[in-house]
Amino acid sequence: MPRLTADEAAAFLDEPGHLLRVATVDADGMPRNVPVWFIRRAGRILFTPRARSAFLANLVRDPRVGVTIDEAVLPYRKVAVQARVELVHPPGEDDEWRELYREIAYRYIDRPQADAYVDSTIDQPRALVAVPTSGDTARLVTWRMPAEGEDPTGIWHRRYYLDETYMARLADGGRP
Repeated sequence: MPRLTADEAAAFLDEPGHLLRVATVDADGMPRNVPVWFIRRAGRILFTPRARSAFLANLVRDPRVGVTIDEAVLPYRKVAVQARVELVHPPGEDDEWRELYREIAYRYIDRPQADAYVDSTIDQPRALVAVPTSGDTARLVTWRMPAEGEDPTGIWHRRYYLDETYMARLADGGRP
């Protein structure tokens, strides 16, 4: 499957509007997946859960996380990371990083709306959480649909194909 280059992945993560989907595990073992706003800074994905959110409690209890960022249109670029998060600022230290929160909001809504949103929720504490995208505690994978001229069987990892005969039929444009 075609992967994004490091520059392509960085450019994709910096495009406004894509949501980060944060997967955690509740105390009872039930999975939880939450879409949130984010920003990428210094090789980390940063997001801001509210103080009383269940997924923040999950991350404090168990810092292992799975996150994805993807798009719903071609070429269907995707970035997925498994990592251990860092609690950069616990709830209550918002004044130290509020301008970053404002920058995050600007990625999703126009400036007047973002300013109004941040200002109207200024009294509600949030945490600042970081997901590393490289290093010993992070596993990052990327992929996209093949571009014109690329092998169309490249959209799946080889382990998903049944056998060489099946692969040969696909390569020749036949049906399995």
